[in-house]
Amino acid sequence: MIIDTITQAKAQLSALVSAVEQGEEVIIKKAGKPVAVLKKYDNSRKERKPGAFADKIIIKKDFDSLPQDLEAAFGMAAESSTDYAPEEKDTEKS
Repeated sequence: MIIDTITQAKAQLSALVSAVEQGEEVIIKKAGKPVAVLKKYDNSRKERKPGAFADKIIIKKDFDSLPQDLEAAFGMAAESSTDYAPEEKDTEKS
């Protein structure tokens, strides 16, 4: 179903929603150009499963290391360690 104006869509909103519930797609135009589509809501997304890429992606140990020429370009000390060591967080609550 094609609706030519937004005003027409406003006036027929209930009927348009009923048509969409029946499986019909509604196209709304503005100044003769399609600007919106009303279609039935599809909630059939698959649930994501954590670990789907386990053992398929490998992050190398030197992932965070920069080549020496880039370290020099960014003014980073060449002797600095690039190993990641997270800061310890205070687990005590006040």
